[in-house]
Amino acid sequence: MSHLVHGLVPILATPFTADGALDLPGLARLTRFQLAAGVDGVATFGMASEGFALTAAERERVLATIVEVVDGAVPVVAGVNGTSTVVAIEQARAAQDGGAQALMVLPPFLVKPSAPQLVDFYGDVAAAVSCEVMVQDAPGATGVAMPPALIATLAGLDGVTSVKVEAPPTAPKVGQVVEALAAAVADDGFAVLGGQNSQFVLEEYHRGAIGTMPACEFPDLLRPVLADWEAGRRTEARAAFARLTPLVLFGLQPGIAWAVHKEVLVRRGIIETATVRSPAAALDEATRASLHTLLDELELPDVPV
Repeated sequence: MSHLVHGLVPILATPFTADGALDLPGLARLTRFQLAAGVDGVATFGMASEGFALTAAERERVLATIVEVVDGAVPVVAGVNGTSTVVAIEQARAAQDGGAQALMVLPPFLVKPSAPQLVDFYGDVAAAVSCEVMVQDAPGATGVAMPPALIATLAGLDGVTSVKVEAPPTAPKVGQVVEALAAAVADDGFAVLGGQNSQFVLEEYHRGAIGTMPACEFPDLLRPVLADWEAGRRTEARAAFARLTPLVLFGLQPGIAWAVHKEVLVRRGIIETATVRSPAAALDEATRASLHTLLDELELPDVPV
């Protein structure tokens, strides 16, 4: 069965001007960069998007810009991070109205839901929209644990079609989820994807994942890695990914990850500033210098934007 959300689906950063306003021309360039790299979809309002720092009006403008540039070429996934069912449904409907084809939905996390409440939550959100719903299993950010059996239960809900597994260690969790799905779901219509900046993407693919959702500064470098893997050139894929791994890890640092993503995008000529919104933190000079040394060693290719 074909899956709407699969393969390489980067989480787009949200560029800001030096004074902290939205940089929509920069966002348009960033989106075109993803398409030129051959991505299978794009996502916004995820962790790497600073979605937590955007107003409702800004979310509408960001999504409109992305949808206009994509123009149906690939699916657009919008994050939903409401802290109650009614708020999540409001965000979900707004995203659907704005042109998103799929929703990446965090569980409520300020008040930790029980397993039955999670089933009700995802069922209610999915029932409120016609676009597909992805479960985001991200206990590091939410404190909400989702055992494989629970994810398999959620997979049985109408409209819930995928999960993004970000519970470390991610590769074993992917394998456990795939096994639970095989035991509980009659067909193969449910997709398992990985996140965590694709840190363990090849191990996740080996365990049954069919997609990955990294940050957005290196899709052109990750695309050939995945192509090699899918073509059975596993040794080549691992060697190429090993070269990319220092950059992947640099972008996983708490607090500064957002500034790292944007600094690379500035370096590549895609956006103009690495401005982030509090509580995300800017890079200090020593960290910035280390990042640029790493980028020098990668010999990043020019980016046509």
